[in-house]
Amino acid sequence: MQTILRILKQAGGWHHGLYLKIENPPYMALVIEATDESGPCGLPSVSVAHYGEQNGDLMRDPEMCFELGLADGPHLNAFYYRNDFVGVEQWSRTIVRDNYVYLVSLHQQHERFAKVWDNNLRLQGFAEAFEQQQTPRA
Repeated sequence: MQTILRILKQAGGWHHGLYLKIENPPYMALVIEATDESGPCGLPSVSVAHYGEQNGDLMRDPEMCFELGLADGPHLNAFYYRNDFVGVEQWSRTIVRDNYVYLVSLHQQHERFAKVWDNNLRLQGFAEAFEQQQTPRA
């Protein structure tokens, strides 16, 4: 998720209360926000989502949550995927009854999806759109 890391860096890094909404027509807005809870390994976590609307309700299309690691350079490690339009909610890494649960195959799927999504966000120009939104207009 290099595009998301680039945006986070431009925004001053991860912090409690982080909330970014990036408008980039004709694409759905991208929302990046710090979550209140740490990820399954106790690291800060971030939610990345597109939201659509159905019958007046906001629908995640999709949402993924990542832990932000800094060892060996900043990186995002997926642990959650949700798409409300297809009724899917998955945890590939979580804590159950004080035990760390790691579903290897599902985590690999999440990481592959995140890589494709990140490439799409890059090609769609979301980092540049965020940069333009931050630039004061004369």
